[in-house]
Amino acid sequence: MFRWLQRLFSGPAAPFPRQAPATVPTSVFVPAAVPAVPAPSARVDKPAVPFYQLDRVNAAWHDWLFERAPEDDVGLDLNDAETRVLDTLQTILASQQSGAALVRRMPGLVPQLLQSLRSDTFSGSALSRTISSDVVLVAAVIRLANTAYGGTRSSVTSVEQAVILIGQEGLRQLITTVAFRPIIDVHSGYFVRRLAPRLWEHAERCASSARQLALEAGIEPFDAFLAGLLQDVGLIVALRVMDATTHGAPGLGSSLFLAQLTRDTRLLGASIAREWNFPETVVTALGEAGGVRKGAAMSPLGRLLQLTDYLGKLRMLVEHVLLDDADASLFAALPPNAAQCYALLTASREPTQNA
Repeated sequence: MFRWLQRLFSGPAAPFPRQAPATVPTSVFVPAAVPAVPAPSARVDKPAVPFYQLDRVNAAWHDWLFERAPEDDVGLDLNDAETRVLDTLQTILASQQSGAALVRRMPGLVPQLLQSLRSDTFSGSALSRTISSDVVLVAAVIRLANTAYGGTRSSVTSVEQAVILIGQEGLRQLITTVAFRPIIDVHSGYFVRRLAPRLWEHAERCASSARQLALEAGIEPFDAFLAGLLQDVGLIVALRVMDATTHGAPGLGSSLFLAQLTRDTRLLGASIAREWNFPETVVTALGEAGGVRKGAAMSPLGRLLQLTDYLGKLRMLVEHVLLDDADASLFAALPPNAAQCYALLTASREPTQNA
């Protein structure tokens, strides 16, 4: 899957190597020209966020997702429903399919659009006609044009206007994001309907922020974007397992269940990324997020993913008045780019609030 994406994002005449995945041009998700990516570092370093801070924010995050109150935690025992969910996830992790079959496949229209965007003979009118056949893409394209460019002109109301304003690079990022977005419809169960939109918002905002911070850390921006977008995919798969196991009945959310769920779904995300032939840096970073050992060494992308994950959760909890970002202890001992990261995450919410 990654190789298919990569071929579409690269130049039309460039051959695709058969061995290691090729480096994706840094212009993929950045409309303006950007400097070359520094040589990737093989170093490993300590985690970006202290363990006790991660634990505090993750606990608040799970309380919000699963509507837990302190008195709801029954201690170190799993109930029957929690045991069935975790057993099913272990079976998926041990299988050859690795859970990828439970993730939304790219709709046929998306490859067609990305192929058009890759062409040197880019036709805005032809692309507009193709986009117009998918109501979801129509809404997404017009919304992006209005939120990104609507401050200085009248509202964009047509796909043709939106395509011209967004440009090829903006459309590539938008269409790729739409391709990965989980399907949530009337047939979805309780947990998917309720939690998947929150998880997807978190992943999407983290992916955008990680991409913008990647160059300074010597990381390929496309890798950072994919890692951020995929960091919650394992948990989104688990939501379907929860619905199938509990049929929406309450009873999930003990501390032991959530600890094992976090570990297993992060590993599941890494397994899915590996099955889709994503870059090894992405697979490694996702796997490091699943290895929650205190003080474990991490790769540069793993550190960036951990930072955006932590601050992304923190920001969303602040927006829902569940934490206060005036609490300096939440930002203690974070790396120097934490302030920039938090600002990017904060700004990423503003168009939605104003729309």
